[in-house]
Amino acid sequence: MRIVSLLPSTTEIVFDLGLGDDLLGVTFECNYPPTARVGREIVVGGMDTKHLDPIEIDELVRRRLAAGDELYTLDEDALSRCDPDLILSQDLCRVCAVPSGDVDEAVARLNCRATVLQIDPQTLDEVIASVQTVADAAGVPDRGHDLVDALRGRLASLASRTAAARGDAARPTVFVLEWVDPPFVGGHWVPDVVSAAGAEPVLAIPGGRSVPTDWEAIRAIDPDHVIVSPCGYDLAGAIDQARTILDRLPSRAAVWAIDADAVVVRPGPRLVDGAEAIAAALFGPETAGLTALPDRVIQRLR
Repeated sequence: MRIVSLLPSTTEIVFDLGLGDDLLGVTFECNYPPTARVGREIVVGGMDTKHLDPIEIDELVRRRLAAGDELYTLDEDALSRCDPDLILSQDLCRVCAVPSGDVDEAVARLNCRATVLQIDPQTLDEVIASVQTVADAAGVPDRGHDLVDALRGRLASLASRTAAARGDAARPTVFVLEWVDPPFVGGHWVPDVVSAAGAEPVLAIPGGRSVPTDWEAIRAIDPDHVIVSPCGYDLAGAIDQARTILDRLPSRAAVWAIDADAVVVRPGPRLVDGAEAIAAALFGPETAGLTALPDRVIQRLR
């Protein structure tokens, strides 16, 4: 099986299914596992925004989308060299990857024989189910069953441990900030990850698109915890951004920064790691089945 992944999340799924040797093409953003891009065609390129701050990135994205410009470019020559049997794509978010329609057109132009499989989960349950979808399409259904069972088992165990830790107390309320300028609420599977961690997501849109909010609304919801999780950033980037908006957040809230790309915003198996990390932050590492707070993933700022 010759596979091309046009999403960092599906690249992770492919590796977790033990199919790394079958993966011939990836995107410029595929950085997990660390060897994901080594020796593989870079089939998708995109904008370099490292020199921009969050508001500049937001404005750039809005301008390009309003003008009908794409944010990502598909390298048809690289795709042709891969000669894939299976292409993993999406239509969920134009800000996240090349839309499947563009891929379909490229496949037709290249007279490519590949199956284009859209992976568009909206919830945590659908993310886990997509692992099986990829496994089935790649011809390794049993590996998919094993991985899905393991992920669901970890979530079930986490739910049991956090319920025991809470006892009769209410779930702590958690607001996830997906972008800081302008502020965006957590959408799609992000509220589910918070719920899986034993907490109550607030000012969130389960199964729906992340949308802008304002600082007054965030203060009015008065959550117990705020998790700064800017899409496209690692822990260091999240910490830097969280420090710039601490004075705008509810004064009594504990404020955390988290490695968004690793464990929150990419719809792959590591979302379960994210639920465990958040549970460790809220209830203690032992409750999450960990020996210590995973401080390379989540850190408290206040």
